Amino acid sequence: MRWISTVLSLALAADAVVGSSWFSKAAYNKWHETELERWLSDHDIPYPTPADRKDLENLIQKNWDSYAVSPYKNWDSDKLTAYLQSKGVETKESAKSNKDALVSQVANTWYETEDKAQTAWTNVNDWILDTWTESSLKAFADKHGIPVPQPRTRDTLLQKIRSNYETIAKKAGETAEYPGDWLYDTWSESDLKEWLDTHGFPAPQITDRNKLIALVRRNSRLAYLRMQDQKASASAKANSVYATLTDKIIDAWGESQLKEFCDKNGINVPQGSKTNELRALVRKHRAEILGDNVSASATSAFGAATSKAGNQYAKATNDASLASQDAFNKAVDSWSESRLKAYLDARGVPVPQASKTDELRALVRRNSHKAAHPYSAWTWDDLSYDNLKQYLASSGNAAAKKVGESSSATRDDLVEAAQSAYSSASSAGGNSYASATSYLAQATEAAKKSTFDTWSESELKAYLDSYGVPVPQRSTVNELKAEARKQSTYFKYGTTNPADTTFAKLSENVKGAYQWVMSQLGAGAEVAKKEAGDVKEEL
Repeated sequence: MRWISTVLSLALAADAVVGSSWFSKAAYNKWHETELERWLSDHDIPYPTPADRKDLENLIQKNWDSYAVSPYKNWDSDKLTAYLQSKGVETKESAKSNKDALVSQVANTWYETEDKAQTAWTNVNDWILDTWTESSLKAFADKHGIPVPQPRTRDTLLQKIRSNYETIAKKAGETAEYPGDWLYDTWSESDLKEWLDTHGFPAPQITDRNKLIALVRRNSRLAYLRMQDQKASASAKANSVYATLTDKIIDAWGESQLKEFCDKNGINVPQGSKTNELRALVRKHRAEILGDNVSASATSAFGAATSKAGNQYAKATNDASLASQDAFNKAVDSWSESRLKAYLDARGVPVPQASKTDELRALVRRNSHKAAHPYSAWTWDDLSYDNLKQYLASSGNAAAKKVGESSSATRDDLVEAAQSAYSSASSAGGNSYASATSYLAQATEAAKKSTFDTWSESELKAYLDSYGVPVPQRSTVNELKAEARKQSTYFKYGTTNPADTTFAKLSENVKGAYQWVMSQLGAGAEVAKKEAGDVKEEL
């Protein structure tokens, strides 16, 4: 019995050592106290002030797993389901109501192991810059006087910045393990908002620069993991397609088939190329895809977009961005003067007196990524009839309350009254303003998934009319709702759409690049597979 007791004691001691060893090696144990406070603040975790280091570490330890290691544990069922679907995992309707089961499924398919996640946070410098655009990297290098040899490729920029990362932080008297705002000194508010939109983290109404930086910093790891996952998918697809393109198939193709393949896969063919030269071009392209260049090519496609001439993957990403801008521009082309002014007003952009409509449109386009104010009179614009009446009844504004109680009040009457009451509360400040913003936060959160669902046909037409958008005859109510959502989205979010789920924005952003890759490779694959079948039949 004494022997068993000794063994149990040793086992418990070993477990304790392992546990304490992990805790003592946690990344945050080496952080400065300001970094500990920064991490807690970024994740909206309250902490006492003043607080000693032990209190801060204990708070982080309690929340570390669910935010830094396994962030999906804080997701709702919709986000969990969306993630599983993005990984090709089928989820039954009955399982969607069981969050624990969904969390377990996500854990089994997550981007990285817990050990890898722990290690990653001890080397933030290795990955935090990977989601930056090439222009952001160049601006950072220039600001800090980092010499980068020509040509200034993305990989060279990353390597040079990483090697100077800690030196720059020390020179600025800043910390580098969980970096502060210094890392984003060269980013404008629009840059920060665009990064969040691009990577699927909606922050449409935040104007406080510190909060935008906190959101970028907090979500940088997840954005990096998604990017790596997309890159791996592209690499796998490319390898799969070109692996079918054997020498025997290439040799069996005639000139027209080789040219078709080159055309569909973006291979430049010099004029007057002979058949054997075409075969050599196809083989060279296949080698580039299947060889060492595939990783770099995929990174260019699914990393931050670059503008390097000749980089076809980056060009595809840029094309997707341009397509989004073009769609926004087309929507703005139909907007009324009052709606254009409202867009600018919601973002605090001054409108010169006597501005012409075309001048207003140009100003709107220049501010397509500018963050909107957290709350403004225009936030009431697309709340439901019932939401508006509820606010007016509880606003404390006698005139507004009277309008809300009127049975003959139209939705436009309610919007006007709500905007007026809000403006009065904003001017008065104090409890009135706090109450108004609190109601807005609750109403917009509750309504974001059902905006326009309860609107009547006449209300939808009136709303679209406020944009100056013509409504085609015989439009169904569902078509009107879809158009209203589209215009509302452009008004609130500019050139990018909100992420209904954590992954919606990422999917949309890489959609152009990914579809380009898939269509190019896929087109080649179809040619290759068809010819492979023909060749096999002939053989």
